[in-house]
Amino acid sequence: MVTLLTRLIPSPRPPLPLVLASILVASAMLFPLAYLVIRTAGVGDGVWDLLLHPRTIRVFVNSALLALAVTVASTLIAVPLAFLTVRTDLPGRRFWSVATALPLVIPSYVGSFAIIAALGPKGSILQTWLELLGVQRLPSIYGWPGALLSLTLFSYPYVLLTVRASLLSLDPALEEASRSLGHGRWQTFIRVTLPLLKSSIAAGGLLVALYTLRDFGTPSLMRFDSFTRVIYIQYQSSFDRSMAAVLSISLVGLAAILLILEYLARSGGRYYTSGTGSRRSPGTVELGRWRWPALLFCTTIVGLSLVMPLSVITYWLVRGLSAGEQLTPVWHLAANSIYVSGLTALVAMLAAIPVASLSVRFPGLLSNLLERSTYIGFALPGIVVALSLVFFGVTYAMPLYQSTAMLIFAYVVLFIPQAVGTIRASLLQLSPQLEEAARSLGATPWRAMRTVTLPLISPGLLTGASLVFLTTMKELPATLLLAPTGFSTLATRVWSATDDVYFARAAIPALLLVGVSALSMMIILSQEPGSDENG
Repeated sequence: MVTLLTRLIPSPRPPLPLVLASILVASAMLFPLAYLVIRTAGVGDGVWDLLLHPRTIRVFVNSALLALAVTVASTLIAVPLAFLTVRTDLPGRRFWSVATALPLVIPSYVGSFAIIAALGPKGSILQTWLELLGVQRLPSIYGWPGALLSLTLFSYPYVLLTVRASLLSLDPALEEASRSLGHGRWQTFIRVTLPLLKSSIAAGGLLVALYTLRDFGTPSLMRFDSFTRVIYIQYQSSFDRSMAAVLSISLVGLAAILLILEYLARSGGRYYTSGTGSRRSPGTVELGRWRWPALLFCTTIVGLSLVMPLSVITYWLVRGLSAGEQLTPVWHLAANSIYVSGLTALVAMLAAIPVASLSVRFPGLLSNLLERSTYIGFALPGIVVALSLVFFGVTYAMPLYQSTAMLIFAYVVLFIPQAVGTIRASLLQLSPQLEEAARSLGATPWRAMRTVTLPLISPGLLTGASLVFLTTMKELPATLLLAPTGFSTLATRVWSATDDVYFARAAIPALLLVGVSALSMMIILSQEPGSDENG
C-alpha cells in the first residue's frame, strides 16, 4: 500500500565528505554577512539609535508587509497556473508553460518603467487613450499599489517553476487512491495534492519574499520606501558605509525571520511514497466548462506580465528608429551574458547538491543551519554583496579583483538559494529506499547518487539551473561593480541606456535578453517528463 510518510525518522550519521562540502559552501555564502558585521561594529553606540529610529521601523514594516503581500499574490497566481499547464487539457499547454515563466527574465526596473509608461496617472499610454473619453488623470500607481503589482508580475514564476517541478515528479498513485475512495477532483486537490506541494510552495514563496526584500529597481521607480532604496541612498549620499551596513543587517534580520517561517511551514514532513519509485504520468484533468475561464486567466496574467512590457519596449524601438536613432550591434553583449550566466548556473548547482542532500537525507540542527545559511546572500542587495567583495579583493586578494572568478562567486552568493530550494523540493519526493537499495547491491554513495538520485531529480536540477541562469542574466549591481574592465552584458547596456534616457538604445538589448532567455526556457521545458504530451 502506498503511504505518505510524515513522521520524523532518526537519521544515520552523514558521510564526512558531504558534511565538509556543505560547511565549505555555507561558509562561502556567509562571507558578505561577515563584512556587514565588521562594518556595523565600527558604528559603536549609534547602532541602536539608528535601528530604533522611527523611519527605520517604518521601513522595516513597509518591507515586511510588501514581501508578505507579494508572496501571497504570487502563490495565488502560480499554483493554478502550474496545475493548468501540467495536469489539465488546457489548449496550448506548451505555449502557456513557456509564456507564464518568461516574466522572470524581465529586469524589474525595465518592467516597472514599462508599467508606469503604460498605466501611469499622467502621460501614460492608457491615459492618452482614455483622454478621448474625457479622462484627464488616472489613479496614481506610485507607492504601495505599483510596487505590489510590479513585483508580483515579475516574481510569481519563482513559485510557478518550483511547483511545476514538484507536480511533474509527484506520484499519481496517492491522488488515484483518493479518487477510488469517492473523493472528487477538487477534494483530492485540496486534501492530497496541495499538501504534497507544500514544500515546493514554501521554497518558491521564500524566493519571492527574499527577491522582494532585495529588489531595488521597483521600489525606486515606484517611490516606495523599502530597505533596498534607503540602503542605496545611504551608500550614495555618504562616504561612511557603516550606517548602510547597519540597515543591511536589519534586512538580514528580516530575511532570517522569513527563513524561520519557511522552515516551520515545511514541518519536517516527508513527501515521497513507499512505492517502486518509477515515474508514471498522471491522468489529464478535463477542464470542460472551465476551459474558457482558464484561458482567460492565463491570457490576463501573460498580457500584464509579458505582453505589456514587451509592447512598451517595442514602442521605444519603433519610435527611436523613426526618429533616426543609430543602433549598435549587441551580439557580443549577449555572448558575455550567456557565458557568465551558464558558468554561474553550473557552479551554483554543484554547490547546492551537497547542501540540499544533507538537509533532506540527514535532517538535524547542523544540516538545517547550513541550508539556511545559503539563503542569506539572496536577501542582501546586490550592491552590498558586490561592495563586500570589492573590499576583500582590494584589501586581501588584489589578483582576484575585477576578475571573472570573483564575478561568478558574487552571482552564486546571490542566487544559490534558487538551486538549493528546487533540489531540496525534488529530493523530498524521492524515497531514500531507492538509494538504500542501490547501496545494498554494492554501489558506493557517489555511484548511487549518480545513477539513481540525480536522474530522478532531474526536473528539479533543470528548474534550479534555469532560475539561476535567468536571474544572472538580468543582475545589475554586482555586474557593474565586479565585472572585468571592458566587460559588459545585456543588463548593463539596458541600464546605461535607460539611465541616460535613451530608451530606443535599451530596446534591442532588452528584447535580445528576453529572446535568449525564452530559448533557454524552451530547451529546459522540453526535457521535462511528459513534455511530449504538453501540446
